[in-house]
Amino acid sequence: MTRLPQIALLSDGRRLHLQDGPIDLVVEARGRADDVRAAYEAAARRFAGLLDELCAELPELRSAAGKRSSLKGVVARRMHAAVAPYASDCFITPMAAVAGSVAEEILGAMLGAATPDRVYVNNGGDIALHLGRAEYFSVGLMDRPDRDGVMRTMRLDADDPVRGIATSGRHGRSFSLGIADAVTVLAATASQADAAATVIANAVDLPGHPAIVRTPANELQPDSDLGARLVTRNVGVLLQNEIAMALESGAERARQLFDRGLIEGAVVRLCGDMLVIGTKDIEEQRTRPLVPENAVCA
Repeated sequence: MTRLPQIALLSDGRRLHLQDGPIDLVVEARGRADDVRAAYEAAARRFAGLLDELCAELPELRSAAGKRSSLKGVVARRMHAAVAPYASDCFITPMAAVAGSVAEEILGAMLGAATPDRVYVNNGGDIALHLGRAEYFSVGLMDRPDRDGVMRTMRLDADDPVRGIATSGRHGRSFSLGIADAVTVLAATASQADAAATVIANAVDLPGHPAIVRTPANELQPDSDLGARLVTRNVGVLLQNEIAMALESGAERARQLFDRGLIEGAVVRLCGDMLVIGTKDIEEQRTRPLVPENAVCA
C-alpha cells in the first residue's frame, strides 16, 4: 500500500498542515489571496515525495559528517552544508539539521511560486521565515518544549538578518548529549539554526555527574544516528553553582559560533535559569531562577 502525505488546511482556514511520517509542518502565508493560494499549492507539490528523497540517502545522512559529501538530493546537501562547520571538532551527522532543512526547502518552493508578504514554515519548532518589507514575526520562548507557557517573546523585523529559528535540548523530539532543557538559536537560515542548536545543547553539560542518567542512543532507538553514544534521559538534583557551570559551558559555545558568524543569537535554559547571547535587542544577559540552591531538573 502506497503511503500518501497528509495535506490539508487547518480548521482556522489560514494555516496549511503537511504531514508525512516524522515530518510535521504547519505553514502560514500572508498577503494577497492569489499569492497565498499559489504559495500553498507550491508547498504541497514540493512536499510530496520529499521524505522518500531523504530516505533514499539515509545511510549517509546518519553517518558522521565530513568536509566532503556524495549526497545528491538538494535537502540532503543542505543538511550536510549546515553541519559541515562542526565536523572537525565534534561528532555530528547531517540529521542534526534535518528539520530546519526541510522547513527551508518548503519555504523556498513557496517563494519560487508567489510573493506573499510573510511566511513561516514550522517543522516541530524549527522555523524558516520570509519577512517582506515592514513585516515582523514574534517568537515565543518556552522554558521547556514539553510544557505550556511562554516565558518571554522576541520580535524579528524584516531588516533583521534572522530567517531561521531552531530549538534543541533533552526535552525535544530528538536525543541530546547534553542536559539543557532547551536551546533556541537564531540564524540566517533554518538549517543553520538547527545544526547550531544541536551543538550548543550538547555543550550544556556536567560530564560524569551522578545525578545525570544517560543511556546509549541505540538502546532507545536501534537506528539512531548517534549509535552507542550516551544520551541524557534524566537530570536529578543539581546545585545552583552546577547549573551555572553547565549553562556557561553552553553559552561559551554559543559565543564561539556567534563570533564565527554561524548564528545571530541564542537562548540557553536549564532548571529555570537562562543565558541569552546575541546582538541588538538580544543582548547577553542572565536571569536567575526562583528556585532553591538545590534545584530539581527532572
